[in-house]
Amino acid sequence: MPAPLRNRLLPPNIFSFTLLLSINSLLLRSCYSIDEQGQALLAWKNSLNTSTDVLNSWSPLDSSPCKWFGVHCNSNGNIIEINLKAVNLQGPLPSNFQPLKSLKSLILSSTNLTGAIPKAFGDYLELTLIDLSDNSLSGEIPGEICRLRKLQNLSLNTNFLEGAIPSDIGNLSSLVYLTLFDNQLSGEIPQSIGALSRLQIFRAGGNKNLRGELPQEIGNCTNLVVLGLAETSISGSLPSSIGKLKRIQTVAIYTALLSGSIPEEIGDCSELQNLYLYQNSISGPIPRRIGKLSKLQSFLLWQNSIVGAIPDELGRCTELTVIDLSENLLTGSIPRSFGNLLKLEELQLSVNQLTGTIPVEITNCTALSQLEVDNNEISGEIPAGIGSLKSLTLFFAWQNNLTGNIPESLSECENLQALDLSFNSLFGSIPKQIFGLQNLSKLLILSNDLSGFIPPDIGNCTNLYRLRLNGNRLGGTIPSEIGNLKILNFVDLSNNLLVGGIPLSISGCQNLEFLDLHSNGITGSVPDTLPKSLQYVDVSDNRLTGSLTHRIGSLTELTKLNLAKNQLSGGIPAEIMSCSKLQLLNLGDNGFSGEIPRELGQIPALDISLNLSCNQFSGKIPSQFSDLSKLGVLDISHNKLEGSLDVLANLQNLVLLNVSFNDFSGELPNTPFFRKLPLSDLASNQGLYIAGGVVTPGVRLGPGAHTGSAMKLLMSVLLSASAVLILLAIYMLVRARIGSHGLMEDDTWEMTLYQKLEFSVDDIVKNLTSANVIGTGSSGVVYRVILPNGEMIAVKKMWSSEESGAFNSEIQTLGSIRHRNIVRLLGWCSNKNLKLLFYDYLPHGSLSSLLHGAGKGGAEWEARYDVLLGVAHALAYLHHDCLPPILHGDVKAMNVLLGPGYEPYLADFGLARVVNNNSDDDFCKPTQRPQLAGSYGYMAPGTS
Repeated sequence: MPAPLRNRLLPPNIFSFTLLLSINSLLLRSCYSIDEQGQALLAWKNSLNTSTDVLNSWSPLDSSPCKWFGVHCNSNGNIIEINLKAVNLQGPLPSNFQPLKSLKSLILSSTNLTGAIPKAFGDYLELTLIDLSDNSLSGEIPGEICRLRKLQNLSLNTNFLEGAIPSDIGNLSSLVYLTLFDNQLSGEIPQSIGALSRLQIFRAGGNKNLRGELPQEIGNCTNLVVLGLAETSISGSLPSSIGKLKRIQTVAIYTALLSGSIPEEIGDCSELQNLYLYQNSISGPIPRRIGKLSKLQSFLLWQNSIVGAIPDELGRCTELTVIDLSENLLTGSIPRSFGNLLKLEELQLSVNQLTGTIPVEITNCTALSQLEVDNNEISGEIPAGIGSLKSLTLFFAWQNNLTGNIPESLSECENLQALDLSFNSLFGSIPKQIFGLQNLSKLLILSNDLSGFIPPDIGNCTNLYRLRLNGNRLGGTIPSEIGNLKILNFVDLSNNLLVGGIPLSISGCQNLEFLDLHSNGITGSVPDTLPKSLQYVDVSDNRLTGSLTHRIGSLTELTKLNLAKNQLSGGIPAEIMSCSKLQLLNLGDNGFSGEIPRELGQIPALDISLNLSCNQFSGKIPSQFSDLSKLGVLDISHNKLEGSLDVLANLQNLVLLNVSFNDFSGELPNTPFFRKLPLSDLASNQGLYIAGGVVTPGVRLGPGAHTGSAMKLLMSVLLSASAVLILLAIYMLVRARIGSHGLMEDDTWEMTLYQKLEFSVDDIVKNLTSANVIGTGSSGVVYRVILPNGEMIAVKKMWSSEESGAFNSEIQTLGSIRHRNIVRLLGWCSNKNLKLLFYDYLPHGSLSSLLHGAGKGGAEWEARYDVLLGVAHALAYLHHDCLPPILHGDVKAMNVLLGPGYEPYLADFGLARVVNNNSDDDFCKPTQRPQLAGSYGYMAPGTS
């Protein structure tokens, strides 16, 4: 080799180093060989907080992203689709996809995306599909998105988007699917929506602040198939232009603010299958042209103000499967033409003003599974041929004017599960064949004029869960076969003419929780064999004799026991202490004797009432009674008790106390409660006297009271009254001059408390500020108020002092019931300008806030089940345990409050109403029946 050439060659070590540099350069170049599309995707990936492995294929070492997970390209290598549905991305939307010039489809639903929709989305002009549904996106829908002329599908539902629907939405001339439901959108529906001539699906429900009228221009969307605006504030009348929607199949604008009449033009929507307009304020009659809708399947107009008769023409809609017109103001009779509806499965006409009879033709509807005509003025007899309805599972005809016998053919409705014929004028006996219905779980025929006996065949009805035959003229004995009903949970046979004893076989009812036999002629003793599952027992006003068995202590689930007005004798067994959940005990009007057992004072749950009156008890009040700190009512009058009342001084929650007609002596406890106690509740106690406080010392309350002391008391009262009158006159003069401006100066306050609370009206009113608002309901705004002693309560201020219906409904309803899943009413006060209600404060707000608030969906399914079960218990109590039944009228997530342990409490009884009857023995007194109104949410199941 020539020397010059050899000198030009690199030494071996330098050559090796150069080779390594070259290889490294090639590798580095390879690392960054990914095209611009891939770089844009990688930049977005780096902005995410995802921990998922599915994006591991997104590697910068690839030359193209076309093989990456969720990425699809055309033959030219251009990305046309990104589909990452249900991948846990956790982060913002991409803000720079400019290199993806061919992108047509972007599917990012259910990916936990947050933040706003970038305005840059308006630059991706090839997009035909955007699906960002079911995320946590916020902010407004950018108007720039309306530049996407090729866009066919825009799915933004189930997010937290705010603001208005862009006014230029009509520029999306290719749009076919527009879903915006379940957001926080506001404003009105733009008129430009009428320019979307290709639009087939428009769903914007669940945006409660979406308001205004449905624009007439909607009629220009002639390809529209689905129109969904449920649970919004859309108001006004349905536009007549809706008749131009010849392809429309579903109109769902329920739980909104619609008013006015349904336009006759609705009859021109020849393809209409589903019409959901329930829970609005629609008035006027049902248009007769509705009969032209030959494809109509579901017709739901419940809870409106629709008047007039149900048109016969509705019977021409032979495809109908569901009709629900309940809770309106409909009159007239049920059309006979309904007999033509052979596919009809549900007919719900409850709570109207319908008259006439149940038409015989209804028995032609052999597919019918639910027939609900309750709460009307229907008369006549139940059709004898009703047995032809073999698919019938539920038949409700209660609260009508039905007469005649219960037809035996009902026993042929082999699938029947629930039968309620209560509050009618049915007579005759109960057909024994009915008890052969193997699927029957609820049988309610209370408050009729039934006679005869309860047939022993009842033992064959092994699926029976709830039995209510109270308020009739049934005689004979309770059949022993009732013990065969292993799942029986609720029995009410009260107010009948039953005789004989309580059958020992009742021990076989292992699931029995409620037993009411009051006001009969039942004899014998309280059996030892009562089921341990019992929570409520009322056998009062009968002819029971003997002593109370010591086995009563085995009823550890018992919360209420009423044995009053019998002929029971002996002592109260000490084992009653084992009934640790007992809240109410009534043994009044019997022949019990001996001392009151100290164990009664050791029942921690005893908080409603303890009645031992009209017996022969003697001795002193046990000292353990001082531990009954939650007790609200104590009646020990008309006994032979003696000693001091000091043991009762610490019962801070007492509302009513009667110790009259005993032999108590000594000075009354010097507490505010005893100082305000009516003298009639202390009368006929020879040695009892009042000292200190307002009344003159030494005044005796027995027959031997001194005349002089009585005169002193009288003078004190007269002088005090005179002083009050003078002060009142001065106050009225001053008020007449300066007028009334403050809340406390407008009128005299009237206040009633159901619990022991220490506060003044001023303590409440001064806290009714916007800073203390914790919620609103259908009837008022609710405040959190801290009392002077640090205790926290909730105070509802009614929306209008002029509207007293809701206020009276809450007082009369909540003031007379008690249930562990119903919010407790502590008291109320009112004057000319304000009406206030006091409740327990529940710290975790409403179920609605838990599910849809900042912690959206945060409740575990087990907790949700517990809440659902609690509300169901509350509704069952209102509907079936109260006489007459109470319908809440506004059951929804916002009216379910959550306690410290997230236990549910049903609240807001402003719309509650009672099913009226004429019974004088109701323990839940009837409330005023306001016009049905409901709030704008899910239909209250209690009213269906």
